Amino acid sequence: MEQVNRDDWLWRALLEGTEVGIAALDTELRFVWVNPSLARTNGLPAADHVGLTIAQSVPGVDVDHGMLRAVLADGRPRVLHSSGQTRADSPHRKRYWQGGCHRLETADGRVAGVGLVILEVSEDRESQRELERARERLLLLDAANVRIGSTLEMDRTCQELADLLVEVISDVATVAVLDDGTRAGHRPPPPDTVRLRRAAIAARPALRDRAEDFGVQGEYVDYGPGTAIPDCLESGRPVLRDVPHGAGLGLSAPLAERAAAYRAAGLHSVLVVPLTARGDRLGTVTLVRAEDSPGFGSEDIAVTQTLADRAAISLDNARRYSREHGIAVELQRALLAAPGTPHPGLDVATRYLPAGATDLVGGDWYDAMALPGGVTLLAMGDVMGHGVDAAVEMSHYRSMLRAVAGEGDAPDRILRRMDALLAAAGAQRPATCLLGLADPARGGCWFASAGHLPPAVVTPAGRIGLLPVPPGPPLGADLRGEYETVYVPWRAGETLLLYTDGLVERRTEDIDRSLARLAGLILPHAAGPLDALLARIVHRLAPAATEDDVALLAARACP
Repeated sequence: MEQVNRDDWLWRALLEGTEVGIAALDTELRFVWVNPSLARTNGLPAADHVGLTIAQSVPGVDVDHGMLRAVLADGRPRVLHSSGQTRADSPHRKRYWQGGCHRLETADGRVAGVGLVILEVSEDRESQRELERARERLLLLDAANVRIGSTLEMDRTCQELADLLVEVISDVATVAVLDDGTRAGHRPPPPDTVRLRRAAIAARPALRDRAEDFGVQGEYVDYGPGTAIPDCLESGRPVLRDVPHGAGLGLSAPLAERAAAYRAAGLHSVLVVPLTARGDRLGTVTLVRAEDSPGFGSEDIAVTQTLADRAAISLDNARRYSREHGIAVELQRALLAAPGTPHPGLDVATRYLPAGATDLVGGDWYDAMALPGGVTLLAMGDVMGHGVDAAVEMSHYRSMLRAVAGEGDAPDRILRRMDALLAAAGAQRPATCLLGLADPARGGCWFASAGHLPPAVVTPAGRIGLLPVPPGPPLGADLRGEYETVYVPWRAGETLLLYTDGLVERRTEDIDRSLARLAGLILPHAAGPLDALLARIVHRLAPAATEDDVALLAARACP
């Protein structure tokens, strides 16, 4: 290449003063000249570049030499994209360049070499990569919001978290919750150990057959001091155990035989992240990478912790719900376990079904009480609302009814007195109520309703008819309405049926259509035992988990 006049002021201003890296290569692709900017970028004095190839002067740079030779051959300029070099004095993990190359020719048209114009864009590329990572995290969190916590069931929520983690981060994921197992009949854990119940486990397809090596869903596991899970729970921070050759896996495995299985599966990296919500420790998430998967990095830890925090809120909500639901169900079962005693001439059967697992128990109740003159009071009620408060309020209504009905009044007068007492006491929760005075000796029943669904009668042939009882206002609603007693003939062999709305009502259906479905049933063996009759009614109308509580009461005169 011809010698360049280095004293030319315009040359210096344009090429040596710019921050863009510029170089000239000869036909053997060796440096002839570089400007100060490129020399600084490469970390090598300009004079030391001369005679070296790009690979010799800047090790690790992945410039396509075939493309440079093509430029020499056809003279068509190309765009350069280069990356690969890493220097200790660079703030970037990986450096990137962008620019172009063109053929250099002398005045007489002779090919002299290749000219390079290069601009380092490492900072822009890293910013772009960070934006991409941030976008990926946002998409992942959006997926977590949709997929984790779809129900109020703790184990279902744990499984949703494990499944998502295996899709995006881990080879195997397990979720364990703090549970000493005593309620399931297990002995308390030994001293200085932490017991958890493995609520969920997921694995990528290649390891799915060996997933049991990492634990079995539902098992209780005790972790001794120094293992990863107690360390994570105690510190409240993620614990990473990276063991390239499988040594020391006992620090992550709860049992010695598990450590051997971990080695056999090629496990080399374990990440344990705490599940904490509202200041309470709920459990841990354990992620495993095996075989050729890379070890967990800081980005993996951050993403896993964020997903765990989101899931922990859903788990805590499920835990609180489960506790309240259990208390309400037990309270309601206890209160309804022993209804009053009817007269000997009357056969009474009852049935109560709490709502599905995702709905709070309501305030359904029933009662039967012998009154003077051979008459039995039949009652069915439904306190508005759900949860423990509704179950407690239900017991108040039931106790008040027993006190008021003992004076032997007609059903409408009983409802009127209860409504007045509730208004004076400032009742917090209104309730519907259906009362019946059943007199098997006279073959009749007197009904009055406070906003409740109508009673039904089941013939010995299994046909169901709804009885026309006008509904007054609900009790405790402060509406000051009137109630009306209606007499209904009650023939031998017929069964009176009282029920709550959970048996027939559906959220997407008009109530008249729901009642018509009940009236349209034909029940075989309707003259058989009342318990069997109620079971058939429930099977026909509420075979799966219901949207609301279901309470039923059946009464039939004894032969």
